[in-house]
Amino acid sequence: MPELPEVETIAGDLNRKVKGAVILDFWTDWKKSVKTDLAKFKREISGKKILEVKRRGKNLLFYLSGKVVMHVHLKMTGHLLVETIDDRQQTTEKKGFFDDKVNQYIHHVWYLRSQKSGQSESDMTLEFSDLRKFAKIRLLKADEIEMDSDLGRLGIEPLSDEFTLKKFKEILLKKEKWATRDILMEQNLIAGIGNIYVSEILFEAGVMPKRQARELDEKEIKEIYRSIKMVLKKAVKLRGTSDSDYRDTDGAPGGFQKVLKVYNREGAACQSKNCSGTVKREKHKQRSAFFCEKCQK
Repeated sequence: MPELPEVETIAGDLNRKVKGAVILDFWTDWKKSVKTDLAKFKREISGKKILEVKRRGKNLLFYLSGKVVMHVHLKMTGHLLVETIDDRQQTTEKKGFFDDKVNQYIHHVWYLRSQKSGQSESDMTLEFSDLRKFAKIRLLKADEIEMDSDLGRLGIEPLSDEFTLKKFKEILLKKEKWATRDILMEQNLIAGIGNIYVSEILFEAGVMPKRQARELDEKEIKEIYRSIKMVLKKAVKLRGTSDSDYRDTDGAPGGFQKVLKVYNREGAACQSKNCSGTVKREKHKQRSAFFCEKCQK
């Protein structure tokens, strides 16, 4: 599932490419993903301008004119592609990304008229590729977000100024009997961290995933906090991790998978200096935890 760095990358791309565009029409061949009545959904978004796209946790929020918000959750295999008329006509490497098989599972399309278009018809499309068809698309009113059963319960954003060391300690204290890994992945506590980045964060911090919060000393807490910020910022800079289906809005893979140290590297040599250990994998609550038992305590 795309996590904070992937969704942040997509949101940034969309603000560069479709901000200011007008939605003319919408097509889908998988109505189950659209949680708002389809006729109402099409009627409500038609003619609306995309004012801004924001990320909240692993969610995308399209703020439209008329105080309408389109909520998109990519779920397991979803990603958004932006194509212009020029994109469809070119035969460069960029077009090659669009032709990649992982980008061919298009189940939803928004037809857009860009800001600079002097025409009345669509000159751009926002296409949703989703192999497993688990995605979620719906409409909200802007003033409903904080009270929404999904979005309103999300925890603090780990890259925000509000996520201080003091705040992190408060979260750990509240769930002191929980495994550290579970705390970092609990969306109602800290929003946006998933299976990929929790393994990388705890490796950088030198802490075993199953260690309970109450077992951590001051130095370890500071190291985890520092690693959260460091790993997520680096992953955003490298445009996310394409471990499986994730692609950016050009259809291109991210770059963080090239620098992963433990995630999905079971049996590989630990990359820490002076360590002769290997990366281990253990099942934890039906998910895989990756770690080096020599580097992490």
